[in-house]
Amino acid sequence: MIVNAAAHTAVDGAQKNPELAERINTHAVADMAEQAGACGALLVHYSTDYVFDGSGTLPWNEDDRPSPINVYGMSKWRGEQVIRAARCPHLIIRTSWVYAARGRNFLGTMLRLATERDELKVVDDQTGAPTSAELLADVTAQILPKIWRHTHLGGTYHVTSAGETTWFRYAQFIIRTAREAGFPITVSDDAIQPVISDEFPVAAPRPRNSRLNCQRLERQFGLRLPEWQPGVRRAIEEMVPK
Repeated sequence: MIVNAAAHTAVDGAQKNPELAERINTHAVADMAEQAGACGALLVHYSTDYVFDGSGTLPWNEDDRPSPINVYGMSKWRGEQVIRAARCPHLIIRTSWVYAARGRNFLGTMLRLATERDELKVVDDQTGAPTSAELLADVTAQILPKIWRHTHLGGTYHVTSAGETTWFRYAQFIIRTAREAGFPITVSDDAIQPVISDEFPVAAPRPRNSRLNCQRLERQFGLRLPEWQPGVRRAIEEMVPK
């Protein structure tokens, strides 16, 4: 079994250096898929909602047509394609808005800014489900034994926390929860302002609709994915200054 949790995930960085993103997210994946096929290994690979263009308001299904709108999304979509072309046994998990108590992610950034600034502006027209790295690891561990025994159960699945929110409402939840947990928050609730994406210029455009339909996974493996709030609360509790 080969588990590939590595990727170039700096979305704006990928837009500025597409060759590096392509080497990591596509070419390296092609090498792993080739080696998996040669030795009969099962390749587990993590992908992203960014393979879709973010149009509409309905959750994306696994069989919907990908149409990335930035370099990162395109490099991840090509990574999926080379795995399928290699015809090796595989599991591709698409997810969104990943966070953890460690590493660089939106949760950590908001906590830092909320202890440094008196005012925050956060995008409120992009919708998705914050998903913990812990949940992704747990789901992977739950379904791999079945796929190992029955490789026809492999393929592509969507895995996110249940529910949905915007980056703005997510930030509000983070800061309110962190204040209750004892973080030295300096920004007040009414000083967190919602803005539209056009007011927050970035190098790479982001999908407005990052909702993913996870019913295929839940039906196939008898799982029920949890709402997003408890995982965020648990990660914040891990990060409380000692």
